[in-house]
Formats: sequence, C-alpha cells, structure tokens
Amino acid sequence: MKKQAGFTLIELIAVIVILGILSAIALPKFVNLTSEARVAKMQGAVGAVNSAAALIHAKWLAAGSPTTTKAIDYEGGSLDAVTDMTFGYPKGTKIAGVAGLASTDFTVTGTTTATVADPTKATCSFTYAEPTAAGSAPVVTTSSLTTTNC
Repeated sequence: MKKQAGFTLIELIAVIVILGILSAIALPKFVNLTSEARVAKMQGAVGAVNSAAALIHAKWLAAGSPTTTKAIDYEGGSLDAVTDMTFGYPKGTKIAGVAGLASTDFTVTGTTTATVADPTKATCSFTYAEPTAAGSAPVVTTSSLTTTNC
C-alpha cells in the first residue's frame, strides 16, 4: 500500500474557504485605514497651525506688540506685523506657509477664514479664522475631520 504524498482536494478546498472567510472579515478593516490616515494627517496639520499661530503671537508679544511695520521672523520666513498679521496672529492667507504645510499635500482657500483641505478629498478639511478683536485668538474648526468626510 502506497503512502499518500500530498493534499486531498477536500483539504485544499477547506483551506481556500477559510482564507476567503478571513479576507472577507479583514478587508473592510483595511479599506477604512485610508480614511483614518487622512484624518490623522489633517489632525497633524491642525496641530501645526495651532502651534504656528501661538509661536508667531508669542514673538509678536516679545517684540512689543508692534502696530507699525516690523518683521516678525520665524524659521522659514518672516511676517510683517501690519500687512501679514491680525491682532498679532498670522492672517488666513499666511497661516499655511507659517505652519509649513506643503502645497502638494494641502489646498488652502479663503482669506480671513482659510480652509485647509486634503487635495484628494475636499470634504476632509478644517478652517482657520483670524481673530476678530484684540485679545482674542484665531479659531480652528475641525468638525469636518471625520472618517465619513475623509
């Protein structure tokens, strides 16, 4: 009597069925990772915008809160205290550059309220609104940063 030297057809079919079931369960979890990664990228950009605004404001305060033309230097450039800032914070048109957000990774639209969006999915965005009065801070709204929108 010869010994069996391989797998039977039933064993091979059982393995294929098990792999099919496992992939059907795992695939939706991997598909959702794209949205979660996009949300995480945008949350990182929110942190960069908040930090950049706070840093520029601190430098503006340290410079004596100038109301005339004066350069507020930061790593990568400088802002004019009058034309590029509102109440000591970067204008909406300048915040992306100050925060170091690359134009290939983010699209920025708007002036006093800048909308920063993912270029591959425009609904995945947040807004930076300039302060409206002295002593107030810019408002960053992140309500659109959900896996549904991203």
